[in-house]
Amino acid sequence: MDVEIRYIAPEELEAQLTAVEAAFGSHVRPEWIDLHRPFVEVDRTLVAVEDGEFVGGAGVNSFMMTVPGGRELPVAGVTAVGVKPSHRRRGINTALMRRQLDDIRERGETVAALYASEPDIYQRFGYGPGSLNGAMSLERAHSAFGGAYRSTGRVRLYDHDEALKVFLPVYERARRMRPGMFRMDEREFAYRFDERHLHDDEKDAKYFFAGHEIDGQVDAYAAYTIKHDWDESVSRTRLSVEDVQAVSAQAYADIWRFVLDVDLVFVVKAWNRPSDEPLLLLLREPRRLNLKLNDAMWVRVVDVPGALVGRGYAMEGRISFEVADRFCPWNEGRYVLEAGPDGATCRRTDEEPDLAFTINELGSVYLGGTTFAQLSRATRIDERHDGAVARADAMFATDVAPHCPVMF
Repeated sequence: MDVEIRYIAPEELEAQLTAVEAAFGSHVRPEWIDLHRPFVEVDRTLVAVEDGEFVGGAGVNSFMMTVPGGRELPVAGVTAVGVKPSHRRRGINTALMRRQLDDIRERGETVAALYASEPDIYQRFGYGPGSLNGAMSLERAHSAFGGAYRSTGRVRLYDHDEALKVFLPVYERARRMRPGMFRMDEREFAYRFDERHLHDDEKDAKYFFAGHEIDGQVDAYAAYTIKHDWDESVSRTRLSVEDVQAVSAQAYADIWRFVLDVDLVFVVKAWNRPSDEPLLLLLREPRRLNLKLNDAMWVRVVDVPGALVGRGYAMEGRISFEVADRFCPWNEGRYVLEAGPDGATCRRTDEEPDLAFTINELGSVYLGGTTFAQLSRATRIDERHDGAVARADAMFATDVAPHCPVMF
């Protein structure tokens, strides 16, 4: 393979994106480049070049991500990875991943994450499924809440610019409570709700922004679009939820109640909800939510001791383990983790391990989205000493499932 892997110059962005989009069977539109250009980190955007032709590429967005224990770590958000169909199966993507992970390590980032178009590809490079996505479709006629729910506060609609200012503090408070969520500033939050992101069948749509407040303080919000559809004068209109965030369980229930009570809507849909979506248990008829789970964010541990020391732990404990990592051999070996709510240490050891697994499994358990027991039942973990799986799960436990509402 005579292909050069290098970083792009700013003026090469369009050519690089054109090559990557070709891998997905798409063409780059000028307005799409205008939308993304301010957020592309050129010094982290790789291109594969053969005889002067751009034939593939891969990028990274630098994020601060919430991890278990309410902490946050710098994370490499891998994005826009692709190779032209004319150059597939020649090792170009492997070369891109090799350079990218080496550079991530050199920068001192201990964790990488991505959304995988083809998960099989990224398992080869050490990624494991770190969170699950929930897709839902609920007819309003079956949206009654059960239990002792009573509404509180009030909800009002905001225009676009006011909503961004008022809702960002809510997002910031909410994201500290859930592993996998990213810190966002005003500029990034505005990009998150830029209507140029909307899908082709929603090009004429605009977001509605609803904020729930108690005593004048906004504690929850919902952003959604409405697609009108009338069949013989009967509404089949769809409300699509882009995001719902809240700082308390009551505010969460109240903002969902508002969304589910919007008049003339037949069905409420969402595709990117946490796997432990509380709405499922709020409903009197949970099955009507039609909640379907699938893999979402994939996680790659780049530096084993650094990543494990960087997250929090539910209880005091000690576990030794052996990691296999063919793509990043610096991680290979045996470690002992001693951790608890007050902190953790992780060091190499020569002792016989309690558990043995590959780096993929460590990515799966890192945010708490998968348990050691689940992986053990799937024959993905070798328990060498009885009770080690249960002990590891007690240490790594989280009370909420990881979720990243932001596609990158």
